[in-house]
Amino acid sequence: MKVLDYVPVKLTLFLVLGILIEFYTNIPLFIVAGIAFVLFILLTISWLKKNVLENRSFGILTAFLVIAIGMLATALSLPDNNSSHYTNFSLEKEQYILLKVRNVLKPTNYNDRFIADITEIDGVPAQGKVLLITKKDSLSYKFKVDDEFYTLNIPVGIKQPLNPHEFDYARYMKNLGVVHQIKVDHWNYTVKKEASISLLGLSDAFRQKIISRLLKANFGQNELGVIQALLLGQRNEINEQVYTNYKNAGAVHILAVSGLHIGIVLLLCQYLLQPLERLPKGKTIVLLLTVILLWAYALLAGLSPSVIRAVTMFSFVAYAMSLKRPTSTFNILALSMFFLLLVYNPMLLFQVGFQLSYAAVFGIFWIYPKLQRFWNPKTLILKKTWQLLSVSIAAQIGVLPISLYYFHQFPALFFISNLLIVPFLGLILGMGFLIIILSLANLLPDELSSIYNRLIHLINRLIEWVAQQESFIIRDITFDMFQVILSYLLIFALVSSLNRRKFTNILATAVCIITMQIGLITSISGKGKEHKIMVLHKTGTSAILYRRGLALDVYSSDSSKVTNLVKNFVIKEKIKKLNYKTLKNSYQLKQQYLYVLNRPEVHGYNLPKIEYLLIGNSPKINLNRFLDSIETKSVIADGSNYFADIRRWQETCAERKLPFYYTGENGAFIMDLE
Repeated sequence: MKVLDYVPVKLTLFLVLGILIEFYTNIPLFIVAGIAFVLFILLTISWLKKNVLENRSFGILTAFLVIAIGMLATALSLPDNNSSHYTNFSLEKEQYILLKVRNVLKPTNYNDRFIADITEIDGVPAQGKVLLITKKDSLSYKFKVDDEFYTLNIPVGIKQPLNPHEFDYARYMKNLGVVHQIKVDHWNYTVKKEASISLLGLSDAFRQKIISRLLKANFGQNELGVIQALLLGQRNEINEQVYTNYKNAGAVHILAVSGLHIGIVLLLCQYLLQPLERLPKGKTIVLLLTVILLWAYALLAGLSPSVIRAVTMFSFVAYAMSLKRPTSTFNILALSMFFLLLVYNPMLLFQVGFQLSYAAVFGIFWIYPKLQRFWNPKTLILKKTWQLLSVSIAAQIGVLPISLYYFHQFPALFFISNLLIVPFLGLILGMGFLIIILSLANLLPDELSSIYNRLIHLINRLIEWVAQQESFIIRDITFDMFQVILSYLLIFALVSSLNRRKFTNILATAVCIITMQIGLITSISGKGKEHKIMVLHKTGTSAILYRRGLALDVYSSDSSKVTNLVKNFVIKEKIKKLNYKTLKNSYQLKQQYLYVLNRPEVHGYNLPKIEYLLIGNSPKINLNRFLDSIETKSVIADGSNYFADIRRWQETCAERKLPFYYTGENGAFIMDLE
């Protein structure tokens, strides 16, 4: 593959390999540092020899050194190897912790959420990010970026998922460098009066000023939410239904300031600054101003990971454009990725947005030219339409395996959304920036804001129409990591065979297809033998899953409350037959009994030997007396009970030395019946 001939691409792949090795093996820092030092010495000795470029050992040592550097960068980013990280402090007792708010996250129905830095613990400088949670009420202080406050609350771990295949928010936050959370109420923190000011804080204040001016322009609520996302990178105010429409229409990337937006901003900067090229050193001036404007826009958009990676990549693109000489797009892509992972944060590699962004750009760089050679229409309209369609197809091919793995759906009409919006995105962004400038100067005409509001409203309606074509949205697609890897191998083989119809390329394509089929059959065959029962943790209802191979029975007192949990389980476990049933009081599991105690009235005591007693819905009973009348091995309490009742039952079981299992602490109760 010609892409692998480029040195920056090779170095980036070796760096990624090093990051993966250290992330999954967690080799101690001193060992990794020692390996890197020895390899550096050997490489220096090899460099001193003549004909370096022809010295095979030099190339091999370079590869291993870059792998070691990737491992070293990953090890240094881990909290255990940073003595000033808050996790290396003793946090068991009450201490004054000073936090500084860095980012405002999208709130939930009951809480506001933020990313905050721990800067001091009892006056000692500290480092590390935590998830800050505050209740939504009139008494709580509305935190802003750069606010600082003291609290005695200690960081606690972010809760792990309690049910099989439930969304792992703890893992998601860990990939952002956050492993703990601090929850504060209005009475247990003190806001510091004179907080230090950072660039992020100034940016947020300026962004809030822009939003306040836009609020005065009488934009519609849905339109303003989309405008904030398009221009300022703030998706917190987008209506949930509007966001779902964009996702189902395959156009959600438009709502994130990323590569598409930064590319358009780059072209706008190049166009507006072009007259400066006539000055002495004009090209250098234009390059510097362009890069400064790109990073200024990144700062305005909040310096989110998606913005940082896009601006980094297009800073390299701007440099290549200023040289005006043939420069491989793959080199630019690889260099930006290398820089981000090595200098900024190696943990970016595990973020979904990072993976999707680079997969999409790689797909465009690699597949788009081949599609253009496949058909070159002569009519201008057809030519431009085919170009836009080719870009969309290339990007979708690039992200398809990752997208199926994380989101389990494919919007088949994605090309319509892109054809309708992408050609006009430059105009939309240009008008948006003009409106921001005029609104800040109090010179925004009502007519212009009205036109822009109608334009955004039209886009929302178009996206809504595409999203409503339910038959073209392929949902609930089962896709695991093995299939992701094989899918990319298949894409490489298929595109290569279409480009050059060699026997090896065709053979590789056939082998990938056959391997995928064998893997799928093997996976289904293995899961078809599983036989187990699971008591889920869900607030407000009891739910039992009874799995018999590829069939699943769901017993619940309110099935609507467990639909999403069941859906995720069905997708991940390749379930073919699903039945919802009313929750029963007893279940015979081979030679064992599970009894469900969930009624206000006391159940009859003439019961068979009960191996498992499940308590739900906080029944009004004396558990001690009830246990005297039956024989059981274990007591289970699920999330439908009041917490006070659970603690009382736990004490009762402890006195009787009877195992007690609470799903809110231990997760779903799973019994293997094989």
